[in-house]
Amino acid sequence: MAADGGPSRGDSVGLLVEIARRYFIENETQDTIARALSLSRMKVNRLLREAQEEGLVEIRVRLHSSQTRDLEAAFARRFGLRHLLVAPEASAPVRQRAAVAGLVSNFLESTLRENAVVAIGMGRNVAAVAAAQAGRGFDGIEWVSASGGASEAGEEGNADHICRAFARRFGGTATTLYAPAYVPDPALREALMRHETVRRTLNRARGADVAIMGIGDLGPDSHMARMGWFSPDEIRQAQAEGVVGDLMGYDFFTLSGEARNERLGGRVIGLGREDLARIGCTIAVAAEPSKVTAILGALRTGVIDVLATSAPNCRAVLDLALQQDAAPIGTARRPHPEENT
Repeated sequence: MAADGGPSRGDSVGLLVEIARRYFIENETQDTIARALSLSRMKVNRLLREAQEEGLVEIRVRLHSSQTRDLEAAFARRFGLRHLLVAPEASAPVRQRAAVAGLVSNFLESTLRENAVVAIGMGRNVAAVAAAQAGRGFDGIEWVSASGGASEAGEEGNADHICRAFARRFGGTATTLYAPAYVPDPALREALMRHETVRRTLNRARGADVAIMGIGDLGPDSHMARMGWFSPDEIRQAQAEGVVGDLMGYDFFTLSGEARNERLGGRVIGLGREDLARIGCTIAVAAEPSKVTAILGALRTGVIDVLATSAPNCRAVLDLALQQDAAPIGTARRPHPEENT
């Protein structure tokens, strides 16, 4: 023991090593470690950061292969992306989602600034980012729900739950959007969008520095299909009309990136394409191979600045784009700062 009654330097280092071993080697969660060592989860998170700062933990990042750099360059040229986060192919969907999410987590740790506002969408891919292993934390980040909630969606599909998970993982506070995600009546949706509480939260999300969202498709395992928001007939008719995916569960688009909201649009409370286009950095996360067509359409909307996906998806998107070279780029794409210089 130290003279002041606190732990000695040796005891402190021993505790840091024990926590780091459990977390980084044994893959125990912070909650499990906290219970085992009779500590708060917040203290475990702080001690993990301290272990890294003290040099007790060394994380090695393998440099991009030339193939990955080629993919990044191709996506930048074709779609105007600022960054492409490419995860290697994984053996199972859950592992693939986690690998992609880990890249986004690292990206946020290196690019977020204190007191930033981050708008959060819904879905499993976004939730996986909040579940990634903890590293650097922040004090003043505000995580704002960019879409309403749905109790049947569970923690992985509900923007409010995901927001709170981001605040636990990265630090900061979570702001809830007190509204349902899905409203079957467009008139009711418009009324809710004008409600002072809803409007205030959405305006906060619209003014965010960063937005994190998934890319929806129209497959049977898509978020909207699992929630039962649209009937199979509605989805089939939308597909027949050229719809391939959605942004934020609200803004539907074709393979060429054009808006197509006549059949399915206007029922979800949240940010739309125009809102995302005004946010400084919009990050789209999509790990599933079933989303290749939706990813290409989403890129062509012009609102995505950073895409996180798998290497096979990247190659498949480029192959599909080569087949679709005659398709027009969506008119919503905003110029990046360097295009104005």
